Amino acid sequence: MSGTKLRLGVNVDHVATVRNARGGRHPDPVRAALLAAEAGADGITAHLREDRRHISDDDIARLMAELRVPLNLEMAATDEMLTIALRHRPHAVCLVPEKRQERTTEGGLDVAGGHNHLAPFVSTLSSAGIRVSMFIEAETRQLDAAKSIGAPVVELHTGAYCEVAPGPERERHLKRLQTAADYATKIGLECHAGHGLGYDTVGPVAAIAALAELNIGHFLVGEAIFIGFEASIRRMREAMDAARA
Repeated sequence: MSGTKLRLGVNVDHVATVRNARGGRHPDPVRAALLAAEAGADGITAHLREDRRHISDDDIARLMAELRVPLNLEMAATDEMLTIALRHRPHAVCLVPEKRQERTTEGGLDVAGGHNHLAPFVSTLSSAGIRVSMFIEAETRQLDAAKSIGAPVVELHTGAYCEVAPGPERERHLKRLQTAADYATKIGLECHAGHGLGYDTVGPVAAIAALAELNIGHFLVGEAIFIGFEASIRRMREAMDAARA
């Protein structure tokens, strides 16, 4: 897979966070999604949380109506979210852990421990023609569990790698991601990665040949304050392409 294009999914959640801080309609996450696609995003990610702290139900409806690139709907494995996903039928659903008190997703989904709960969600979504991904830690046990319940895609949590300073510990986390991505490919899973990636951390992850897609959001929205949204995405696209080349 070395040299193949690595897809970039842009998460627009935190455009909605800024909007919701004041209320009203500005800035519009759907406008951000359309700009992202123009700037080189291969897909858009949006997390519809139980408490609707950023993305709203109306945002999902509008994204489905207006986007010409795939929408990846991040959601918890709940009956409410399943109903919403089946109503809109996005290209993909990524099942993630969700705690009401957390600021952001704090770790991977325990697929191994939640097998019986998660399996029906994977089956129902897959039967509806929706590609299902599991957001997990880079652990063989979780990869095997994702495979066993029929999820065709996994997304490796890169938070631990991004949160530590450059040095031996970061290298250890990077090696763990590399090993997990290689193993995912070996057992027939498509492997993605994301969470916390920025310009200073994306290169070594993008260079992992077994990865097919990176999902990045908060950093790009923050960087847009300084250089503009399209410019922030183009710079990330360039960094990914250079690493993959």
